[in-house]
Amino acid sequence: MKYLIAHQNRLILADPELGVVLDRIDLSLSFDSEYEIERYPVLPGYELVRMSEVPGSAKVVDLRAELERSDPFQYQLLSRAQQLLNWRVNHQFCGRCGGGMAFGLTEMVLKCTDCGHHAYPRLSPCIITLVEDGDRILLAHNAKFTPNRFSTLAGFIDAGETAEQAVAREVKEEVGVEISDIRYFKSQQWPFPDSLMLAFFAQYAGGDIKPDGREILEGRWFTKEELHTVVLPPKFAISRALIDDWVARQG
Repeated sequence: MKYLIAHQNRLILADPELGVVLDRIDLSLSFDSEYEIERYPVLPGYELVRMSEVPGSAKVVDLRAELERSDPFQYQLLSRAQQLLNWRVNHQFCGRCGGGMAFGLTEMVLKCTDCGHHAYPRLSPCIITLVEDGDRILLAHNAKFTPNRFSTLAGFIDAGETAEQAVAREVKEEVGVEISDIRYFKSQQWPFPDSLMLAFFAQYAGGDIKPDGREILEGRWFTKEELHTVVLPPKFAISRALIDDWVARQG
């Protein structure tokens, strides 16, 4: 068995004095009982161990940096571990009666010790969309981005809404254009903090770009040749996969 080590809701690189054999975040560990408080499965052969305090000279993991250099298996391992941590930290007490929560014995669930209410790991479904128009694509600069960074459009799916409806709504709200021919691409877990990203392509159907001025500060059409003029999303992000797929189809 190999272990991922955490304190609160952050993955850490533990102190070598605890007997850690470390390959980035892939850990083999002999536990010191004074630190271990909870452990739960992540993937076959891997467990997540959440400790009561940070061991010695432990270092918090730069999750984005680790994901950027990870392979698909490592990405799934880190993403699931981080999402389980966020779920556990945010569900210490029952949302129905305020009682304490304890792990279930037969499935990944937190069960209220007073009223029996169950809380399963949370997933927040989101859409992310690349709008195409012939030999150009629409990218946007989010208010939270670093300067000159542009990416695809994204947002959460509302209650009672289909993913396709969310795509059309978010594009209209954020940049003011109409779209058609919405086509599913693929999905990705996104552990910031608990999103399930559903990626789509869509065709431009009309309207001028009008950023909402709050979340989106600028929207712009790009040809393939113009993409090098801006900072694009990192390779591990599904937003970059949408862009790269479109570029490959341009020849």
